[in-house]
Amino acid sequence: MRIRLLLLVGIVVLLLVLLVRFLLRLLLRIQQLIGNHNQKAIRLTGVELGIGIGWRSEIDLTVERLEGVDFVEVIAENLHPPRLPESLTILRGRGLPVLPHGVSLGIGDAAPPSARRLAHLAACAEALQAPLVSEHLAFVRAGGMEAGHLLPVPRTREALDVVAENVRRAQDSLPVPLALENVAAIFGWPGDELTDAQFLTELVERTGVRLLIDVANLYTNQVNLGLPAVEALDGLPLESLAYVHVAGGYERDGIWHDTHTTSAPPQVLELLGELCARASPPGVLLEWDDDYPSDAVLADELGRIRKVVFHGP
Repeated sequence: MRIRLLLLVGIVVLLLVLLVRFLLRLLLRIQQLIGNHNQKAIRLTGVELGIGIGWRSEIDLTVERLEGVDFVEVIAENLHPPRLPESLTILRGRGLPVLPHGVSLGIGDAAPPSARRLAHLAACAEALQAPLVSEHLAFVRAGGMEAGHLLPVPRTREALDVVAENVRRAQDSLPVPLALENVAAIFGWPGDELTDAQFLTELVERTGVRLLIDVANLYTNQVNLGLPAVEALDGLPLESLAYVHVAGGYERDGIWHDTHTTSAPPQVLELLGELCARASPPGVLLEWDDDYPSDAVLADELGRIRKVVFHGP
């Protein structure tokens, strides 16, 4: 009887030891899975991009040849996934991130974003294996009529509520994080209740959206609307910065036109330097959309940007 009791106790102890070992292994596996998930989230929202250039079909071979290009951005509306231009496939094959950049979603519209446009943007992201997508914080259509331009959103509480809901709808439809770009303007709406920086800060707080800061657009709004660009930088949540745009333009009759057809002026590069003094941008991208110059000019422009990012203006 005593032997049977000892055997029974021994079996129970052995089972308990095995159970504890199983539970410890299970706990370790759960911790590993949680850790991997968090690492993926960190990589996803903190992608290091480097120095890039906007890919355009007119300069596709130039972009392929240019040295020092770490990533490219492509206008999403010009793509037809899953069939991609050969040049983009080559760049992807080299390991360069290719970011879809939308221009027609209408995040600032009164109506919700189009499901068709969101599906297209999502398909572009998947086809390019992009780490994120970007769009403009802009008003582009109403009542079935297209504005034909990226118009500023009224900086009111009511507009902020609408934009925040539109952003959440977009985020729910996209497979990767969304970054929103500040736009250039030649006019402002009456009755603004918030500054651009306050509007963007609260939008980030409500939705977690990333920011694509265009320093050329900040300069444009300084010239055209009298909005101090450095003050805007000081008010922005730069910890949510995804990447930065740099571009050139020209002034005519006191109005700055953000054309993306010339070298970035010293004032825009100075603003880039001001931004870099406040934060380390994950990426800085040159936009050039028409009147394309030689390879040498584009290479020199990328060199000017790189110098500011790593050495100051």
